[in-house]
Order: sequence, then structure tokens, then C-alpha cells
Amino acid sequence: MLALRGLAWLLALQSLGELLSRGLDLPFPGPVVGMLLLTLALGFAPVREPVAACADFLLTHLSLLFVPVGVGVMTHLSLVGEYGGRMLVVIVLSTWIGLVVTVGVLHLGRKRRDAKVR
Repeated sequence: MLALRGLAWLLALQSLGELLSRGLDLPFPGPVVGMLLLTLALGFAPVREPVAACADFLLTHLSLLFVPVGVGVMTHLSLVGEYGGRMLVVIVLSTWIGLVVTVGVLHLGRKRRDAKVR
């Protein structure tokens, strides 16, 4: 029952994020706004504990979430054969770019933190 309350929190915060994003005409998608709201809400135990139970449940059944993706790949195998090389290049490059940007942001954050400490 606790996991269901956690799922309700997740869905409510995502819906609220969607409403805020569309209502205020924000440049961010609703799920991103909902994730920011979730980050703030996790500071409170009545939200954190049910969401943790829901996350544990989803993680134990994570392999089931990959079944639709596998079926989709098998259904469109001809497209994967035709564009697979290009997709692989894009995936590798975007992963590396994401890693470089993350390292850069962390490096700048550490520099600023060290400058404030001194």
C-alpha cells in the first residue's frame, strides 16, 4: 500500500509539473518541472518514504520495463539495420558530450566552492 501512495505522489507531482509548464508557458517540459518539484518534496518524510517504497518496487521489476523496447526493436529490425551505424555514432557522441558537460559543471562547482571556503 505504501508503494501505491508513492506512485500517487509521483503521478501527482508530474501532473502538477505539466500544469505549471503549460499554464505558465515555461520553456521546460512538464516532467522536468515535476522532477524538480519531486526533488523539493523528497525533503519531507511523508513524501520520501512512500516514494522510496515505490522506487524499490519499480527497481525490482525493472527488467519488465525493457520488454516493450525489445519488441519495438525486433519489429523495426530493418530500420535498425539501415540506420544502426548512425544511431550508434549519435548515442556514443551524445553520451560523451553529456559526460564532458557533467564533468565541466562539477569542476566549476568545485572551484567556486573552494573559492568560497578560502
